[in-house]
Amino acid sequence: MLLLFFLVWLIFNGAITTEIVIFGIVISLLMFAFICKFMDYSLRKEKKLLMRSGYFLLYVLILIKEVLKANMEVVRMIISRDVVVQPVMVSFQTSLKSRFCRAILANTITLTPGTITVSLEDSELIVHCLDKSLAEGMENSVFVEMLEKLERIGE
Repeated sequence: MLLLFFLVWLIFNGAITTEIVIFGIVISLLMFAFICKFMDYSLRKEKKLLMRSGYFLLYVLILIKEVLKANMEVVRMIISRDVVVQPVMVSFQTSLKSRFCRAILANTITLTPGTITVSLEDSELIVHCLDKSLAEGMENSVFVEMLEKLERIGE
């Protein structure tokens, strides 16, 4: 958060001079001290956030790759005359502990073409898949593995 405050300060000023940098550091430190005192924030939470942010960026990059692959698969299903599409509803339990990670998983499934998360109740997800082939291995996907690692990073 401290670094974010400082970067926003620099962006809003539009120039980098010694005075702007020094004043920005002081203002950023004061704002950070304020949120630590009054908004239940700490350097420990800052460290967790920094450790998770790099891994979350990797998650987003893999998501983009998987969305592109799923797009190509759905296009192949649409264009091919001899493919018979068999829609299916899949229900599975996830081992993710945090509500945040379960919601990220549900949204990731919905973002991936050919699948829609219909329901998320506690740790059970119900997903509609355009075809049976899209439902295979969903409960052990790369997304579940990455989100489990993301949960372990912050512990």
